[in-house]
Amino acid sequence: MNRVHFQSDVHTWETPIELFRRLDAEFHFTLDVCALPETAKCTRYFSPTDDGLAQPWEGVCWMNPPYGRAIADWMRKACEESQRGCTVVCLVPARTDTEWWHQYAMRGEIRYLRGRVRFGAATSCAPFPSAVVIFRDRWWERRHSQASKSTQ
Repeated sequence: MNRVHFQSDVHTWETPIELFRRLDAEFHFTLDVCALPETAKCTRYFSPTDDGLAQPWEGVCWMNPPYGRAIADWMRKACEESQRGCTVVCLVPARTDTEWWHQYAMRGEIRYLRGRVRFGAATSCAPFPSAVVIFRDRWWERRHSQASKSTQ
């Protein structure tokens, strides 16, 4: 029987601080929507107790979601909240073969990260590629309306 590669019992991975600092310098985050108290990257954050999926998001949000099955719920929420006016910057595995990637990630601006990310205090890099997906207020609609105008 074949085992699925790259599975882990751990679904939460601490954001690498240098990656966060580079993105924070660009975006100026105001809310970490999916954090543990000991690894939150913003002063204001939602912990599992707060249930970020049940909260309204505002401002400029950082999201490093759990990488298990729930990632689809987080990506849907990020996409929906951007439609309500906030910006959501997501650190996610670049799983271009998944339904959630095609349904949600491709609606945002995608920045593939070179190499493999080393999460938190891990001794080695992740066994998967990563991407930063940025959802901005109506970005997808503006992008496609501009593209259709240029082809007319």
